[in-house]
Amino acid sequence: MNRLLLVCLIALSAAACSTVPPLNFTPADINVVARQQPVALVSVIVTIARPDEAAGQIEIAGMENDVQQLWISSLEDAVTRMAIFNDNASTRVNMNVKILKLDIPAAGLAMTTQTIARYELLDRNTGAVVFTSDVQADGRVPMDFAFVGVIRARESVSRSVQNNIATFLQQLEAADLSEAQFPSPRDAN
Repeated sequence: MNRLLLVCLIALSAAACSTVPPLNFTPADINVVARQQPVALVSVIVTIARPDEAAGQIEIAGMENDVQQLWISSLEDAVTRMAIFNDNASTRVNMNVKILKLDIPAAGLAMTTQTIARYELLDRNTGAVVFTSDVQADGRVPMDFAFVGVIRARESVSRSVQNNIATFLQQLEAADLSEAQFPSPRDAN
């Protein structure tokens, strides 16, 4: 009995000393696309929805800047590795991303984080929306991933955002960006 108690205490202390992994939003397995889009990407901006714009809970209090910067760098890395944009194209776009939901589980055995983000490509010359999509994704981490709940929760955030970005990139690759989805507000005048 004493041996079993000792083994349990060692296992618990090792689990308690586990380091919390860093957030990692960059999707794995990014491949170069067969066909580049006929636009040049100039900048990536990530913002967090106001309460009246949100599509659910956004639980990143105190980490807003970190989440935004990590999302930006992950997107920039992914589109660079994909070589999806054509730097020589005459149409230059900004990518605006608005985080509409980042719902992190408070507790549980398996942790699932849900994200929704609105991606827009805006023509810098005309203001036209070249492409827009609201992307929803989940990141699920099973109980056997780690004993400590905060590690599972953090990993579920990483997986959810990775899945969100990967889904957007798949949509972007399949899209036709040669014409704007929504014309310029200037054209309405």
